[in-house]
Amino acid sequence: MRVLIVKTSSMGDVVHALPAVSDLARNCPGTVIEWVIEEDFAEIPRMHRDVARVIPIGLRRWRNQLHLPSTWKQIRAARRDLREYRYDRILDLQGLVKSAFVARWARGPVAGLCGRSARERAASWLYDHRISVALNLHAIDRNRLLAARAFGYEPGGALDFGIRVPKVATAALRPWIGEQRFALLLTNASRASKLWPDENWRVIEGWLAEQGLDSVLVWGNEREKAATVRRAAPMHTARVAPPAGLETLAAVCARATLVIGLDTGLTHWAAAVGAATVGIFCDYDPARVGLKADERRVNLGGVADCPSSEDVIDAARHLLTAGAAHAG
Repeated sequence: MRVLIVKTSSMGDVVHALPAVSDLARNCPGTVIEWVIEEDFAEIPRMHRDVARVIPIGLRRWRNQLHLPSTWKQIRAARRDLREYRYDRILDLQGLVKSAFVARWARGPVAGLCGRSARERAASWLYDHRISVALNLHAIDRNRLLAARAFGYEPGGALDFGIRVPKVATAALRPWIGEQRFALLLTNASRASKLWPDENWRVIEGWLAEQGLDSVLVWGNEREKAATVRRAAPMHTARVAPPAGLETLAAVCARATLVIGLDTGLTHWAAAVGAATVGIFCDYDPARVGLKADERRVNLGGVADCPSSEDVIDAARHLLTAGAAHAG
């Protein structure tokens, strides 16, 4: 059986789809799984052990460059890639009109959420098979349940993101990991409402320094870089890391003693690769889009409920203590 997964963006949403693919491979052995995704996030499914082929597309870039002949050439090439094989099933895990149209570029029956379950009701009009999934579930559980119903197996089993963390030599990671244990601080977010006060980050960094942990701050664009450099300036042992791709960041997260991050794709990515992670939520309900809480993943805050630095320190202390006990 050949299957195409449609989940194009954004980073956190893509990470939330990974366990559904692991479930599909486990319950339907021998299935060839392909994935169409925005080019900026293509490294994520490439690291999933069960994804045979990744088809990157540039919807975000194309929509601003429709006047260029090169854009239409790239669109035609993407459609050719999607039509190279006939799929036994195409599963749209996104539930948006744009993702439903991409699914329709491929050859094969398309399944997706029904109108009352999809993020955009009109997307369901483009599906051959419409599936109802409760809206009040965590995004990971919604994806897993949708895939289970689309392919006829019972949902459940251990949560498995399926990520193969690349092997990167320690010397190549020196700009990030330094010479001693470190914590990764993910202090940037796509919206101002997701940000946490700089003073809180200074308190956290000071406490981490007392625990013998360096703090490493990362950034993704020039605007974030300027904010990150300013944020790190008054800190004790913090350093601002150079830019890195998702494969390198996966290796960095896997080596971090602790990750503390806002509601951003990188925080979900850190949790997916197995890092001990504290997620800070200031304007979203973590029960719906947070980390899947367990002994290595903790959510704090929620809608109009910004956690304090003391809350984060308590959670971080718990994870460090649990990690030390496990290592012992």
